[in-house]
Amino acid sequence: MSARPSATVQDADIHLQGAGPLYQKLRRSLEEAILSGRLGSGDALSPERDLANSARVSRVTVRKAIDELVRDGLLVRRRGSGTFVSRSMAGLAQPASPAPSPPTEDMFWLASNLRTEWLERQIISPSSDEMMALGLSAGAKVARLARLRISGDLPFAIERSCVPLEFLPNPLSVSASIYAALQDRDARPVRAIQRLFASAIREPDALVLRVADGAAGLLVRRVGFLRSGRPVEFTYSLCRGDTDGFVNEFTIPET
Repeated sequence: MSARPSATVQDADIHLQGAGPLYQKLRRSLEEAILSGRLGSGDALSPERDLANSARVSRVTVRKAIDELVRDGLLVRRRGSGTFVSRSMAGLAQPASPAPSPPTEDMFWLASNLRTEWLERQIISPSSDEMMALGLSAGAKVARLARLRISGDLPFAIERSCVPLEFLPNPLSVSASIYAALQDRDARPVRAIQRLFASAIREPDALVLRVADGAAGLLVRRVGFLRSGRPVEFTYSLCRGDTDGFVNEFTIPET
């Protein structure tokens, strides 16, 4: 059997959508292509000059986008060879089917007697990570909502969500489901990409989750997208490492 040919960045059908600097738009487009599997494990990116011409941006913009993806472990540079998709990251967020059902908030959790307590609902300036994930410009405001996920009497995850203010102008109006509130404004995500990281749980989160400071945990970062491709929700959840509270499903491509 012949080896799968190495894909180039043009194969990913890059689209620079949403707000924010060009390098952030390019970064999001490349990240989605990698996590969805359209750029596969070990695939080579085209040279910076070719990528800049294809995306109609400067080489400085391309370099900044690639630098961030290398920093986050999605791409690796090999001296004298080029830039490649990391074998440890490609395809980790591949959807469960060619036409997956729209995501729901609770589909990411597997826990009995699941309940939620609100920790925070306010309008605030976004962090740099939130600005980048949502493609926001300087001076933008967001609705930030934080919830404690509880199974029985055991708190197992702190879930913090960030939504551009134009889609959720009154976070106090959210009584239960953020997605339901977005649905009311025709802004419910139709798909989502998640990434998982090992993470130590530090105070004050450790106190809320009833674990020792520095205990092992799992950080889950999710970005929800509108049908247009615009990111509308950025959620990062910090989970205890000793619970079975997270579930996801993937397809395994045929070889």
